[in-house]
Amino acid sequence: MAMAEALAKIPNVEIDPEGTFKYILVRVNVKDGDVNKNIIRGTKSAEYHNHIFEKVSPAMESLGLMCQCLGGGKIEHNSTDRKLRVFGESTAFGKADHSVSVEMLKSVYSDYEISWSDDKK
Repeated sequence: MAMAEALAKIPNVEIDPEGTFKYILVRVNVKDGDVNKNIIRGTKSAEYHNHIFEKVSPAMESLGLMCQCLGGGKIEHNSTDRKLRVFGESTAFGKADHSVSVEMLKSVYSDYEISWSDDKK
């Protein structure tokens, strides 16, 4: 399987189905190439943003891909009201570009109301 195909098979967004949790925006690159894509990962199980990256990075490396964290924040996911709110920042990685994250979330949660802000809480 070509590296570009491996990259294409990686889900763009993987977040918890409910609650408020940390998320990171990650750029995944083909090694020795210029093909890349951004992905979002977010989970309540992560106490810190780097815990998410510590799971994503080895998984991508096992596919022969490299990744770089572009920043983080939090996502508030209300599946009952079909709302997502992106806010905050990561102490370790800095603030993700929430506008980019929201556009990515819209591609998966097209029937949701999705908003973002630079508020910390």
